[in-house]
Amino acid sequence: MRRVAYFFGSAAAAGAGTYVVIYLYRWQWQRAILCGVLLLVVEVMLLGIVLLGRLARIEERMRDADRRQEDVLARLREKETRPAGDRFRWLDEPTSRTYVFVPVLMATGVLLSGLAWIVQRIASATARPTAERRLAGRLAVLAAPDPARDADPHGEDDLDELDDLPPIGGRGRHGRTARVLAVSVVGAALVGGLVVGLADLTQTREEEAKNSEATSLLLKVDMRGTNMTAERESLAAHQLWERCRDSTSVPLNRATLGKLGDGLFAGVVQPALTDHDRMRLRGCLEDTGLDRTHLTVVGIGDADADDD
Repeated sequence: MRRVAYFFGSAAAAGAGTYVVIYLYRWQWQRAILCGVLLLVVEVMLLGIVLLGRLARIEERMRDADRRQEDVLARLREKETRPAGDRFRWLDEPTSRTYVFVPVLMATGVLLSGLAWIVQRIASATARPTAERRLAGRLAVLAAPDPARDADPHGEDDLDELDDLPPIGGRGRHGRTARVLAVSVVGAALVGGLVVGLADLTQTREEEAKNSEATSLLLKVDMRGTNMTAERESLAAHQLWERCRDSTSVPLNRATLGKLGDGLFAGVVQPALTDHDRMRLRGCLEDTGLDRTHLTVVGIGDADADDD
C-alpha cells in the first residue's frame, strides 16, 4: 500500500511540477500558483508518509525492546522467587553424625593430581619428535612471513608479490565509489540540462517589430450560472480585456474590444504584437481571473489598415 501511495504521489508531483513550468511559460500566473500549491501539498503528503513509516518502525523497535526487557525482568524475578530446593540436605541435618564428604573429596583430588603428573612424565619420556614435526608442517601454512627473509635476495619476489596483492574488500569499495561517481555526474548533467532548457524557454528576448499596423483577436466568453445575462458577459469581457492590456512588453496605444454576439468578442490592439507579446497577452486572457468566467482566445492574427 505504501508503494502505491509513493507511486501516485510521485506521479502527481511530477505532473504538478511540469504544469507549473508550462503555465509560467504561457504567462498564466493563477494556474501556475494553483499547480505550485498542489505540488507543495503532494510533497508534504509524501514527507508525511515517510515520517509516519519511520515513526512506526521506531515504535515497533521500542515495543520489541520493552517486551525483551519484560521477559528478562520476569526471568530474574522467577529466579529470585524460586525455592532453593534440597541440593545439600546433609548440611541441614543435625551435627551428631560424622560427615566425610569434604575430606574424601580433597583426598581424591590429591590422588588424581599425582596420577596426572605420572602420566605427563611418561608421555614426555616416550614422545617422538616426528609428531611435533607433523604438527609444525600442518601449521606452516598459517605462519606469518619470516622477517629475516628481507635480507635474502631469493625472498624478494615473494614479498613483492604479497605487497602487490589488493586488500580484502578493496575492489568492491572502488567499484561502488566509481558507480556512485558516475551516477552523480549523470544526475548533475541532467539537472544542468533541465535548468538551461527551462531558462531558454522562459527567457524574454527582444524581437523585431511586425510590419503590420495592428493585431486582431477573436475571444469567446463562457460564464457559469443561471443569471448570466449578455450585459454580465460584456462586463466580464471588458474587465479581463482592460486587466490584460498591461501584460505586454510594449505599451498598447489603442486597444478596443467589440461585441459580436453569442459570447464572441473582437479585439484590436496597436501596435502589432510580436510572437512573445502574443503569448503573454493570450496567457493573461485565458488565465483564471474572474469568478465563474472563462475566456478563450479563438484566433489571433495581424491586421493592416486596408483590412475590413
